[in-house]
Amino acid sequence: MLTLLGASLTAMAQDAGVTNLWSYYLGARYTQASPALAPDGTVYEGSVQGWLFALAPDGKLRWKFKTGRQIKSSPAVAADGTIYFGSRDRKFYALAPDGKLKWQFMTGAWVDSSPAIAADGTICFGSWDKTFYALKPDGNLKWKFVSGGIVDSSPGIAPDGTIYFGSHDKILYALAPDGKLKWKFTTSGEITSSPALGGDGAVYFTSTDGNFYALNADGTLRWRQHTGGSTAASPVLDEAGNLYLGVNQEFYSFTSAGLPRWHYYNSNPVETSALALADKTIFNAAPFSNSGVLTIDGQFVWVFPVGHGFYSAANLNPDGTLCIADERSVCAALPWRKAGNGWQAMPMKPAKSSWPMWRANPQHTGRVAN
Repeated sequence: MLTLLGASLTAMAQDAGVTNLWSYYLGARYTQASPALAPDGTVYEGSVQGWLFALAPDGKLRWKFKTGRQIKSSPAVAADGTIYFGSRDRKFYALAPDGKLKWQFMTGAWVDSSPAIAADGTICFGSWDKTFYALKPDGNLKWKFVSGGIVDSSPGIAPDGTIYFGSHDKILYALAPDGKLKWKFTTSGEITSSPALGGDGAVYFTSTDGNFYALNADGTLRWRQHTGGSTAASPVLDEAGNLYLGVNQEFYSFTSAGLPRWHYYNSNPVETSALALADKTIFNAAPFSNSGVLTIDGQFVWVFPVGHGFYSAANLNPDGTLCIADERSVCAALPWRKAGNGWQAMPMKPAKSSWPMWRANPQHTGRVAN
C-alpha cells in the first residue's frame, strides 16, 4: 500500500500546476452530475437547483433549461445532438441542441440514473420507482422492466445490445435489447454504482457488501475482490485492461484477472470515477481534495488544485483539456508540469479502452463502441 502525506503532495504541487481556462458558476450548492460533451465541445451540466446548462467551448452560457427539482442524472448526448437526462421532479427529458424541449416522460419517482443510448437510438435509464425504462427516440415507451428495488445505478450497454444495471434489491441485471431478462446475479448488498464493461465481455461493478465483482457475459462469476467498503464510483479500464476504482478513502488498481496491482490511501474519500489516459496515467479527483494524476504503478506524477470539492466524474474536451464540475462551478483546465527550465502543457487523451471514463465516453452514452 502507498501512503501519501500532505507535505509530499504540497512539494509535488510546486512542480506542477493548472491553467484554469474558464469557470462557470452553477450555484451555491454542489453538483453530483458529471458534465457531458458534444462532439463540437459544447458542455452540458445539471445542477441541484434543477437547471441544465449548455456552455460553449469557451465557457460562455448558450442556454439553460429549468426542471422541477434537483438534477443528479448526468446528461447523455445522442448522435443527432439530442440531450437526455433525468430529474428529481420524476421526469425524464429530451432537449434539442438549442435547448428547446423535445419531449418529457413521466415516471413514478426520482430519476437519478444517468441514461445510456443504444446503437439504434433507444434510451435506457432507471428510476426510484423500481422500474427500468427503455424509450424510443420520440419519447414513447418501448418497454419497461420492474426490479425489486430502487434503480439509481446507471446502465451500461455491450456491443451485442445487452443492457446491464444494478438495483437496491442487491441484484445486477442483464437484459436483452427487447427488455427480456437474460440473467441476474445476486450480491449481499445494494448496488448503487454503475457497471463498466470490458472489451472481452466482462462486466465490472461494486456492491455495498464491500466487494468488487467481475462477471462473464453469461452471468457467471469471473472473480471477486473484497475492498471492505461501498462506493458510488464506477470502475474504469486502461488499454491493457487494468481496472481503477475508488472506495471510501482508498484508490485501487487490479488486473483484468482480478489480481491486486496497487492501492493507496487518500486523506479524503475517493468516490468519483477516474479517467484512464492514453499516456498511461490516471486522473482522479476526490471531495475536499486536490486533484492528482497517477502513473500506471500508483506513484504520483503531480497534484494540483482545480476548484473546491469534487462530487462528479471529470470529462475530457476534444482539445485535451480537462472538464470538471466542483461543488460550485464547471470549469475547463489545462494541466502543466515542470520540464527542464520551463513548463510543459499536458493535454489529455482518453485511453483506447472499452471504458476509460465515467459512462464510457465524453458524450456519456454508456455504450461500448462496436
